[in-house]
Amino acid sequence: IKPGVAEHIVPIACNAQHSAWGIAFNEAQRMAITADVTWKEDSARAGVAGMKAARAIAMISYRTYDIYNETQGEKSNDAIDDLRAASYQRYQGDKLANRFNAFTYWTFSKAMDNHNIARGRKSANEVLKQIKTKTLVVGIESDVLFPLNEQQYLADSIEGAQLSVLKSDYGHDGFLVEFEQLNPILKDFLNNSASGLKPQAAGSEPASSRKPVARSHY
Repeated sequence: IKPGVAEHIVPIACNAQHSAWGIAFNEAQRMAITADVTWKEDSARAGVAGMKAARAIAMISYRTYDIYNETQGEKSNDAIDDLRAASYQRYQGDKLANRFNAFTYWTFSKAMDNHNIARGRKSANEVLKQIKTKTLVVGIESDVLFPLNEQQYLADSIEGAQLSVLKSDYGHDGFLVEFEQLNPILKDFLNNSASGLKPQAAGSEPASSRKPVARSHY
């Protein structure tokens, strides 16, 4: 945290430290990679079949029950094999395998596990209180990987921070999909900051006046 480096920050669908839930998802993916008999081979393609399975596991954490039913549900009651959701999972695994190797995937997942701004410090709350940069925190109401309460914690802990919530059935991937919601939120935040007004993103409230977020669906 270095004052003056950034004039604005906008943490989107993230947290102060990776949760046990998120780490468990990552470990399940690494277990899939190590189950691949080629994982220990001296080859750039080692573990690729396991990585495809790992990506399929990850997709479940990125999306939601509702969006899978909407986009991958069967068109007919007669289908008994090669179901659309199953085909989609295989497609996502193949797609990633064309861009990554398993060693990269493994390393990225480990880096995510190790994310913790409190490491070497007193607490995450003490670190966040040091931030004086104009801050807009954005969460997604259906995100099961980075639940909304994690973004509310950031906004509550950073002085003057605002919290905006994207309404989406896409879960964590909502930040990649909901441009029509996200763009005006970012524009208003930056414009209000530039004009000297207190940043107040669409659909947000000052941290001091927000009610606790309901967590029953997480």
